[in-house]
Amino acid sequence: MTFASLNIMPVLPEIVLAVMACVILLIDPFMPKSGRTVSYLLSLATLVVLFVLTLIGMDDSVRLSFSDMVVNDPMSDLMKLVIYVIAFAVFILARGYLRDRGIDKGEYYTLGLFGVLGMMIMISANHLLLVYLGLELMSLAMYAMVAFKRDDSRASEAAMKYFVLGALASGLLLYGMSMLYGATGTLYITEIGAAAAQDSSNLVLKLGLVFILVGLVFKLGAAPFHMWLPDVYDGAPTAVTLYLAAAPKVAGLAVLIRMLVEGLGPMFSDWQPMLVVVAVLSLLVGNLIAIAQTSFKRMLTYSTISHVGFILMGLLAGTHEGYGAALFYTVAYAIMTLGGFGMIVLLARQGFEADQLDDLKGLNDRSPVMAFVFLILMFSMAGIPFTLGFWAKLAVLQAVVQIDMTWLAVFAVVMSVIGAFYYLRAVKLAYFDKPEGEQRIAAGGEVRVVLGISGLFVAAMGLYPSWFIAMSNGVFIVQ
Repeated sequence: MTFASLNIMPVLPEIVLAVMACVILLIDPFMPKSGRTVSYLLSLATLVVLFVLTLIGMDDSVRLSFSDMVVNDPMSDLMKLVIYVIAFAVFILARGYLRDRGIDKGEYYTLGLFGVLGMMIMISANHLLLVYLGLELMSLAMYAMVAFKRDDSRASEAAMKYFVLGALASGLLLYGMSMLYGATGTLYITEIGAAAAQDSSNLVLKLGLVFILVGLVFKLGAAPFHMWLPDVYDGAPTAVTLYLAAAPKVAGLAVLIRMLVEGLGPMFSDWQPMLVVVAVLSLLVGNLIAIAQTSFKRMLTYSTISHVGFILMGLLAGTHEGYGAALFYTVAYAIMTLGGFGMIVLLARQGFEADQLDDLKGLNDRSPVMAFVFLILMFSMAGIPFTLGFWAKLAVLQAVVQIDMTWLAVFAVVMSVIGAFYYLRAVKLAYFDKPEGEQRIAAGGEVRVVLGISGLFVAAMGLYPSWFIAMSNGVFIVQ
């Protein structure tokens, strides 16, 4: 491949994003404090441009480019669009929160864009080095974002824990990749799949699989590799937790599908039992520990672990329906989580973090509309029938039952019933308990609009879920 024959169109969104992130990084130091609006608006405009470029380039086929290192297919297109929307909403929700705390700096938006770039690289990677490059770009941006509030000791401690344990996970992943290369002689994911099909009993290949799986579920925050998640999500500024909790899960699912399904699909019988164990532990740990929390932020954090368990259940089904259910659940989770943590931003005000369950008291008296949005989000997270969360859980359970793992589906249902308790407890506080003192909602109108749209989307998807379920299943027909 020569420079003259280079076709940049498949990676044009990534190039535009890299350029714009660098531009914002360079111009922001020369802006007055009031000029932070420029960085904010440029970031939003960049995401809109990326959305349009990805829509224009969408195709039903699998397109390989750059010596087959980059793959663009319906799955990558859909996941990128979801990430753009999530990042757009996060930036809007975070603006007022950052401004009230005196940390409304352009670096937040720059780091967020670089994190999105890392996710895009991960999603379109057909080469182990690209997977690692994208993962590290995303991770390094998030390490810095967690420590963004430099005078906060909790944020600094969370960033240090995240960095140390994240580096450990990256090391395990890289070690597993080196084993795959040693066993197959290639770094291309599709070629690794072909080599694994010829000799799936190779011991080095199996060891590589173990290290890669541990590294990836570590990054996702699944049990028993979740020890970093509560402290990081709780210690980070809520504007950063919004970012950490939603978009990276979409990119993480993409890498799992690329590595396990496309790369190590012939070793399904080896990695399925490992995912079963991780999924069961995630459902158990996430739901049981969430019940004991008095912090709304930590409750949502532990519930994230249980949601990851459901995502992994779809993946371990090993069918197109299972992969589609996992994607559907991931998108639903990302939107619901965005709204859940967004409620903390809504209730917070200057000098006060509304991250305790008691801070939800009397929400209906203070803002009936936002209380109703909160009810929709919590009901959906709990999986109450005819909500988006219910259909997402049902899709995963059906995929698991189809492969005769009914016991796992029953276990997941029991865990969901247990999990419904802490979601309904939060709704009870919002509707039936009186607030302690005068606690007005100081958040700007843009926060209310974004949360209202997320609640409306969750409600609409709960009533008409079939089109998105069909779309999620359809992207895997060409895989």
